[in-house]
Amino acid sequence: MSGVALGQQQPSPALPALGAPEKKDEKRDETRDENKSYGIPAAEIFTFDLLLNRIDKRIYGEPYDVSADSIKRNLRGPWVVDNDPYKINQLLHPYQGSMYHGFARSAGLGFWESMGYTFAGSFFWEIAGETTPPSKNDQVASGIAGSFFGESLYRMASLILEKGEGPSLWREVSAAAVSPSTGFNRYAFGDRFSAILNSKNPAYYSRVQVGASSTIFREEGDTSDIKRNEILADYLMDYGLPGKPGYHYDRPWDYFHFQVTASSASGIETLTTHGNLFAKEYEAAERYRGIWGLFGSYDYFAPQIFRVSSTALSLGTVGEARFGDVLALQGAVLAGVGYGGASNPHGGTDTDYHYGTVPQGLLAFRAIFGDAAALDLTAREYFVSRIAGAGNGGRDNIARFDASFTVRVHKEHGLALKYLWSRRDATFETQPNISTSQATLGLYYVYLGKQHFGATDWR
Repeated sequence: MSGVALGQQQPSPALPALGAPEKKDEKRDETRDENKSYGIPAAEIFTFDLLLNRIDKRIYGEPYDVSADSIKRNLRGPWVVDNDPYKINQLLHPYQGSMYHGFARSAGLGFWESMGYTFAGSFFWEIAGETTPPSKNDQVASGIAGSFFGESLYRMASLILEKGEGPSLWREVSAAAVSPSTGFNRYAFGDRFSAILNSKNPAYYSRVQVGASSTIFREEGDTSDIKRNEILADYLMDYGLPGKPGYHYDRPWDYFHFQVTASSASGIETLTTHGNLFAKEYEAAERYRGIWGLFGSYDYFAPQIFRVSSTALSLGTVGEARFGDVLALQGAVLAGVGYGGASNPHGGTDTDYHYGTVPQGLLAFRAIFGDAAALDLTAREYFVSRIAGAGNGGRDNIARFDASFTVRVHKEHGLALKYLWSRRDATFETQPNISTSQATLGLYYVYLGKQHFGATDWR
């Protein structure tokens, strides 16, 4: 998105013009198609799993002492729901899957082809990477969430290579840090995989926040060990926001949202992404433009009072409405069903959590006041049910709401005041029910992208 005031007639010099449709870069697409490989990513995924197994065997021992007998047993035996440590199952397995996806995407394969490689790579790991029975929840986390996560990383890495500033070496290193498997293929195979994904010049919004928050309200429940003050760093990107002339949603993830937050109190506190799988554009009353359709998502939240993660499919819409020259309203509404788990981070063990089918919803809203300020409101809710469940047999209703007001102070620099409220209500068959909540208030330094608050230029 452009960072200009809504009424300006000229685009910001810091970004390409967001007006007339651009011609498709046929040469770039043809190069990717001519040089793509089905064999190379298959060999890379096999080698990656082999090396990971050797490392895990050295560190953890017997569970990774794979043999022909263990492979035969896993092929013939039932699939289970395991209870490995929460971060391994819900965070590291999706990241492992994102590596598979990046190997395939950067070798020239499309989203669905790469998702097939990711699913197969996860299956191979479950059968031949561990001696324990193959895990259904790991197959979802690595084989499906891995692709949703990996596509966001691949798109962001490609955007750095295409539009990033500074020396080419710096862009390559930055892209490799975002998507290591993409960086590996570009380095190992040189010109063959050097063609960059044709992004079709999306409208996008990005920002970095660094600041501190303090707890202003707390209902303890079973989480008395809470740090009152936190230092946080947060990155957010909205890619392919609707409204830009000439930009269409022909491919999965032509629109996506990505956010990651690190906290001094809980490590990776938030990692969430969702994007379109199938989308149709629409326009209403020459005031509102958007897309609706089927979206995929991977969410991981680990604040101090609960942990919840879900891989889901949702129906919904994303769009932008314009009111005069100084106000734009952007929003997203998603409702769907996923599979995931929830727990208390201060429970007896790191494996004290349960899985189930997860009905869930998202409501996000951003009011952009010219080039001066923006108000962001986001509400999420997850119900971790007992359907297809496993673990301690509980049910969780988890809600999370945040509101932030950001003021641009100078160029890309700003300040934000953020209120965050979280609540968990859990019921169990064999232990007391739990209700716990927390509210925090934080002050942040904000570095905005050159798009500033991201209102799309429709002209």
